[in-house]
Amino acid sequence: MSLEGKVSIVTGGAQGIGQAIAECLARAGADVAVVDLDTARCQETVERVQKVGRRAMALKANVGSWPDVKGMADQVLKAWGRTDILVNNAGVTRDSLLVRMREEDWNVVIQVNVTGTFYCTKAVLSTMSKQRYGRIVNMASVVGVMGNVGQANYAASKAAVIGFTKTVAREYASRNITVNAVAPGFIDTAMTQGLTPEVKEVLLKQIPIGRLGQPTDVAEAVRFLVSDAASYLTGQVLHVNGGLHMG
Repeated sequence: MSLEGKVSIVTGGAQGIGQAIAECLARAGADVAVVDLDTARCQETVERVQKVGRRAMALKANVGSWPDVKGMADQVLKAWGRTDILVNNAGVTRDSLLVRMREEDWNVVIQVNVTGTFYCTKAVLSTMSKQRYGRIVNMASVVGVMGNVGQANYAASKAAVIGFTKTVAREYASRNITVNAVAPGFIDTAMTQGLTPEVKEVLLKQIPIGRLGQPTDVAEAVRFLVSDAASYLTGQVLHVNGGLHMG
């Protein structure tokens, strides 16, 4: 599953799953443009990529802003001449029961998670079409399939990402561009580390494998989907959840 010579963009790459994806792609041979609003942590990811001998750049961009995204994609193209891989990993949560959910909490989640995926994908499709090659992976979630109490906005956004993935896959398959999604379950990141021991215990009982996932579990799934080993896969959702949901 070598990615030697490929140019990749990873959004939300400053920490957690995004950082693990950037490192994983680099170890497979890809150069990585790390995109995030947190420039300090972004640089840490860049250093990790460079440590394994690949080129890396840190780019500050709000994926919910078209001018930011277009500028970011243009910078990658100008610096490295191509874009082979896009991983739409950037995302936010604003959890609340629906009756208490503020309109702004709904809007920001949809703007970043859905519109951000749309903007980033649109920004690279012209280049990938001209190359007649591209690999796009969108980050969905188990809650986009199952739903989850207190996450109406997040679940709706991730369900939308799945529908978006399948549609773009159909539109661009003839250009040798595959578009797939990874749907993580509960992963051991900053988001889950804030859970109380009691909540974690209840959660673990729902996961047949009996543990939270690691960021590397998701990263390896992404690496597979962007490699030639997955060249006949498109429009698919790869569930990485320890058996929490079996669809």
